[in-house]
Amino acid sequence: MHHRRNAAVNRFFQWMGFALVSAALISPSVHAADVKKQGVKKQQVSAAGAKRAVAPRRVAASIKPTRVAARTSKAPTKVAFVPAKPSFGQMAGLHEVNDPLDLKSSVALVVDQDTHEVLLRKNDQAVLPIASLTKLMTGMLVSQAKLPMDEPVTITQDDVDTEKGSRSRLTVGTTLTRGEMLHLALMSSENRAAHALGRTFPGGLEVFVAQMNAKAKSLGMNDTHYVEPTGLSSRNQSSARDLATLVGVAHGDPLLRELSTSPGYEVAVGHKTLQYNNTNGLVKNPTWDIGLQKTGYISEAGRCLVMQAQVAGRKLIMVFLDSAGKFSRLGDAERVRRWVESNPALAAPLQAARNTNG
Repeated sequence: MHHRRNAAVNRFFQWMGFALVSAALISPSVHAADVKKQGVKKQQVSAAGAKRAVAPRRVAASIKPTRVAARTSKAPTKVAFVPAKPSFGQMAGLHEVNDPLDLKSSVALVVDQDTHEVLLRKNDQAVLPIASLTKLMTGMLVSQAKLPMDEPVTITQDDVDTEKGSRSRLTVGTTLTRGEMLHLALMSSENRAAHALGRTFPGGLEVFVAQMNAKAKSLGMNDTHYVEPTGLSSRNQSSARDLATLVGVAHGDPLLRELSTSPGYEVAVGHKTLQYNNTNGLVKNPTWDIGLQKTGYISEAGRCLVMQAQVAGRKLIMVFLDSAGKFSRLGDAERVRRWVESNPALAAPLQAARNTNG
């Protein structure tokens, strides 16, 4: 009996031990499963959160390049306008002066070449940069020096513009005759050609510039000063009165008359031919009778023009300085011509009589 009781107790404790061991073995796996489930849930939550967090960035990323592209494509239209550099005449207020013809040039002078009668004047005493009108004096000195026009002249690095950085089709090493260089300088305002003419003058460039100033002084051009032969420097300055004097003297030179009024000219450079045209479109206009002309432009001088022309039976010298627009100097010349032709009191006596009888 006692033996049976002990056996039952032992079996009870064995069963309890087995139950405890089983529980211990099952519990970690259950816990691990719970942990695993929680981890999966956390990953799902994190993934969802990540998707929510990433989604706005993806939207932003998809929009942002479009906006940048739009800004980039519109950028050129938003560049601020930079006004042109004012001329000396504009800075001096010369354009504020009125005239009966409403000229666009701030300085003008119209003179009868034969009688020296002044038909029109506007700020004619102002001393301003004259740009390539300078080349008229350059051409006069070269012509009057009686240098051989068939002598070859070569463009060198010294002739390249360092004042304004202007371009030229006459590359360094180009060789033309002196006559061809003079033609291009007077007709198409070729800067390297003009500089080469001064550089190759007997005595060199310094002597040439000195003679330019000496010639101006001898002609009574007391408002005039030159520092180089092209007009690229704003220190080349003169007045309308002085320039009218220069035009009158230059008109007496047949070579200057011919070359300055030539409509166009071709020169052979290496294996190619270069076509040059006159910078003054009026020389191709059959309604004009122009005996001599020269144009000029740098920003400090504005658009400039001097001419000798037959108008209403009179030989007129016209000077226009510091014109405001690209074609306004030619427009001013047209205004003066119409004014003279429509006013019998300004026509030559013979022409006036014809107008009266007609």
